[in-house]
Amino acid sequence: MSVKTVLMDRIPNYNNLVIPYHKLKAMMMAHKYKFPGKRMRVIGVTGTNGKTSTCFMIWKMLNEAGHKTGLMTTVAWGVDKLEEQIEHMTTVDTETLNKRMQRIAESGAEFLVLEITSHALAQNRIYGVPIEIAVMTNVTHEHLDYHKTFKNYRDAKRKLFKVAKYGVINEDDESWSYFASDVDEYITYGINGGILKAEKIELAAEGVKYEVREADEKLKIRTHIPGKFTVYNSLAATAVGLKLGLTKKQIEDGIMALVSVEGRMNRVNEGQDFEVIVDYAHTPDAFLKVFESVVPGKKGRIISLFGGAGRRDESTRAERGEIGAKNSDIVIITEDDSRDEDRTLIAEEFARGAEKAGKIREKDLFVILDREEAIEKAISLAKKDDIVLVLGKGHEKTILRAEGAVPFEDLKVVRKVLKKMIKK
Repeated sequence: MSVKTVLMDRIPNYNNLVIPYHKLKAMMMAHKYKFPGKRMRVIGVTGTNGKTSTCFMIWKMLNEAGHKTGLMTTVAWGVDKLEEQIEHMTTVDTETLNKRMQRIAESGAEFLVLEITSHALAQNRIYGVPIEIAVMTNVTHEHLDYHKTFKNYRDAKRKLFKVAKYGVINEDDESWSYFASDVDEYITYGINGGILKAEKIELAAEGVKYEVREADEKLKIRTHIPGKFTVYNSLAATAVGLKLGLTKKQIEDGIMALVSVEGRMNRVNEGQDFEVIVDYAHTPDAFLKVFESVVPGKKGRIISLFGGAGRRDESTRAERGEIGAKNSDIVIITEDDSRDEDRTLIAEEFARGAEKAGKIREKDLFVILDREEAIEKAISLAKKDDIVLVLGKGHEKTILRAEGAVPFEDLKVVRKVLKKMIKK
């Protein structure tokens, strides 16, 4: 067990102690790197799910429209040629943040699209970065291991809107009004409500189509990324484009130009007669959205593989196991970032949720702790027209264990297993 974990367990309000330090460090780093955020127009994106994909859509849209735009997300950062983000966090430490922003600003970028976590907001890691537009994707229960209550979690995210000039808010989210009250000017979007409301939605395996009205204009949005959640993400990007004065065609073409985001609904095809999809989904809401995306058009069975991180959202493990079981024909529970927790105990919490939903061990529920072996099992069970969902890690390049970070990539392992299977 780490020193930090011991301190968090034993010192009341431990998390509050780090806020002054982070705020001071953020001020120092902004000064050291000559306030790089002030040299660009910054669009900050926060929320529980959909942050990364929304950031990529906005980044692609602005670049396609001729505006040099930088990007900083969980997956990658840069301007034209993106570099992988290796760190297991969305918003990096303040020095790395300012150092990268400086590089992006010095490249001549006009805009910066920045993915921002609740941790970063709670700790004031982005202090000194002027936010022109704040985007809220959705807010569901996550990171309560850190924030302790949902209110604290939501309030951390609200801090972004308190400093922003303009807000883009998902009106279908129950918390939308809290965010709206924090910013002087805003626009809402949604499927059920919102100023920008998606209409005539068509969901397909190859992407989504819908229409949205803005004043007297009607935009026809097309994406290469499937799923109902993509409607929300692209609506947010559309709202940003409209606020920044992009034309209807620039918005439509820019969103269509994004082909995929690593670790987000990535279909892996090595010539097999069934589908394999790798996705970063690791919260109850994200699980539901993934299943919602694949269930309507399915012809065969759904085989889902997932696990849970140690020291993270322990209260939702059984719930995620139950959601996975209710929406899958076969469930395989495996390791995720166990950190210093016993991965067997983590898996058992998920298994109990799956059993509650009616799954039976060694029949349609399997617990295989080794993640590569679990992926091999999932693929070996697949038949024609089945869908195999490999969830939880997405773009990540390592598994975090007690001994440290161990190299592991779901996409690479899936491709290796499929190629091996096809050669037989």
